[in-house]
Amino acid sequence: RIGSATSLSSTIINNRLQELVKLFRERTEKVKEKLTDPDVSSDEESPVASPAAAPVPPPGGHPEEDKPPEDEHYCEMLCCTFKCRPWLDHLKNYQFPSSIDPLTNLMYVLWLFFVVMAWNWNCWLIPVRWAFPYQTPANIHCWLLMDYLCDLIYLLDILVFQTRLQFVQGGDIITDKKAMKENYLRSQRFKMDVLCLLPLDFFYFKVGVNPLLRFPRCLKYMAFFEFNNRLEAILSKAYIYRVIRTTAYLLYSLHVNSCLYYWASAYEGLGSTTWVYDGEGNSYIRCYYWAVKTLITIGGLPDPKTLFEIVFQLLNYFTGVFAFSVMIGQMRDVVGAATAGQTYYRSCMDSTIKYMNFYKIPKTVQNRVKTWYEYTWHSQGMLDESELLVQLPDKMRLDIAIDVNYNIVSKVALFQGCDRQMIFDMLKRLRSVVYLPNDYVCKKGEIGREMYIIQAGQVQVLGGPDGTTVLVTLKAGSVFGEISLLAAGGGNRRTANVVAHGFANLFILDKKDLNEILVHYPESQKLLRKKAKKMLKNNNKPKDEKGAPGDSLIIPPKAETPKLFQAALAATGKLGGKGLLAQLRWRLKELKAMQE
Repeated sequence: RIGSATSLSSTIINNRLQELVKLFRERTEKVKEKLTDPDVSSDEESPVASPAAAPVPPPGGHPEEDKPPEDEHYCEMLCCTFKCRPWLDHLKNYQFPSSIDPLTNLMYVLWLFFVVMAWNWNCWLIPVRWAFPYQTPANIHCWLLMDYLCDLIYLLDILVFQTRLQFVQGGDIITDKKAMKENYLRSQRFKMDVLCLLPLDFFYFKVGVNPLLRFPRCLKYMAFFEFNNRLEAILSKAYIYRVIRTTAYLLYSLHVNSCLYYWASAYEGLGSTTWVYDGEGNSYIRCYYWAVKTLITIGGLPDPKTLFEIVFQLLNYFTGVFAFSVMIGQMRDVVGAATAGQTYYRSCMDSTIKYMNFYKIPKTVQNRVKTWYEYTWHSQGMLDESELLVQLPDKMRLDIAIDVNYNIVSKVALFQGCDRQMIFDMLKRLRSVVYLPNDYVCKKGEIGREMYIIQAGQVQVLGGPDGTTVLVTLKAGSVFGEISLLAAGGGNRRTANVVAHGFANLFILDKKDLNEILVHYPESQKLLRKKAKKMLKNNNKPKDEKGAPGDSLIIPPKAETPKLFQAALAATGKLGGKGLLAQLRWRLKELKAMQE
């Protein structure tokens, strides 16, 4: 029992000493590498700087007690108390910007929404109030209240927002208050804004509250088109808004036609003929129904009787045919623009299928090609990303590449410590490739000329005698094949098969592209070659029977026992001796078990 306890303690001490020696060896290698090559990035975290404004607590005191108590704000709602922020203080301290960027400022887009709502109020309700008897002396104050609220929005847009809009002159963005104001006063927009606020309301005192006097308010159409452009720029699916807007155009045409029909009926006399509105039911709904049947040329309408009715109906038919054809054409353009990418994908796929059928490609290969097309389109929304990026300037392509790929590439150990600009140039050379399930990314024995970065999916490294044993599974963010980029002699051979486990999106960097970049960064080239040699050296280290590199033991293995001494120990064991040889025999067994 004493011997067993001693053996167990020796094993624990030996394992612990091995771990300490391994840690010391690794730290020594890092320090040595840092001293010989200062360009290598350090793995240690930089100390966090303490806040400069943090007060030092007095001796014996507590910092929590010395802090001044903060004001807490609460609000009560439904028998509950909630902690809230003093929004009134924020509102008081808010400063209106001296200049507004009309292209990127969301606050300006929100303000344009209110301006467009005021413009729609005038465009939709002025014809209704003029034609239908909905404006009465009993509710005139409500109509006037909404009218002058819309006028206030128009006035604020002229005085507050339009005079603060930035503009480009000679390639420079002008933010000077005086220059922005003068630019607005010289623009066509200012002339239309002033025209739409003509004070024709003063004629109310002479002719009464006639809604037609507010017709100039409909001339603020420039704000409507500007709002459309700004909103489409920030929407991810702008075609949905375009469809809604085109539908609104059609509904507004029918709305105006229904108002004109009621006016014509009132002019001829309600119920005077079979063609005019008879005055029964909801006047607006019935006139709108008549306008739909007329403009869309459904038919089934009563024949006009008088000359006025005939002329009015002819103009309605001509206008309806023209307006409806324009709406259909515009809707076709909107839907065509929304499905342009899908149409391109279908045409490419159809051409490829036609090509494969012409050359009688096997069905298994055709099915894999179809699967690649479908997965690439549904995962990326496009077949080739470079087709979109080629239209952008080089600086914008770099910004997009940094946002998409920099976090992955910066984690590659091979590129740590390299010139940052060199990595930026390398990001623009990455190619995105999609591999189908069980596709070979690279095969054993091939000459490696590229590096792979897993963007999405998984790949499996296969090995073993038959090449089907899964050695490791690499997931998104992993990198493999980086040593092949800098290996001498035209590239080193692949040592294992790499197969896509499911669908995998990979970034590929060719060796040719990297060499073209390193010509301009000689220091980074030296560092990369040094790291590549070190990684190759570590990969080529001899391995023990278990396949792991041999660790140096703190207690080295003893020399083999002489044969004569082994024979003596065996004889002692057979005889069942209890002397010195028996004790030595038992001790050797314990040491052998400990070494194993």
